[in-house]
Amino acid sequence: MDVIFNCPKCDQELAVDSSGAGTQIACPSCGETITIPEPETVLARHGLDNEGVARVEPHPVNPISSSAAARVEMHLRVPTHKATESLIEKPPPPLEVAAKASDKKIRVKTIKHTDCIEVGHDKFDEVISNFLGKVGEADIISLTPLAYTHLDIGTQKLLTDFGVMIVYRG
Repeated sequence: MDVIFNCPKCDQELAVDSSGAGTQIACPSCGETITIPEPETVLARHGLDNEGVARVEPHPVNPISSSAAARVEMHLRVPTHKATESLIEKPPPPLEVAAKASDKKIRVKTIKHTDCIEVGHDKFDEVISNFLGKVGEADIISLTPLAYTHLDIGTQKLLTDFGVMIVYRG
């Protein structure tokens, strides 16, 4: 059975198992050290047990009627907001809708890794970064990595390489 009592400092209602009566705890609300009180007791119906000794039983406490909420009358209002907020982010519109909503045309640019190698220096990242900076983040619709094969003219072998396809408004 629970012992229900209030913190003497902050009046926080607490419920503790009756086996903890007499021990000290810290109030979870204010941190004050509290001694758990003994449960309230009443005499039994006949007042005596089988041996003729007065019997003491714990008094059951109605948790609803003794709660702090039952003693305080509250007048609650539902908050109203002038602006509506969306808690779920909407997905981006399909490409067809994005094309119609803008005065810019949808364009596609494919940049291959082999086209970005100059005199032994790999400038793929630099070329991609420059192009994306020129287009602007707001106009980029999608970036898609590509893997492709091509015939090397000098060695007459098929080589595998990579690139990127950029769909943008421009």
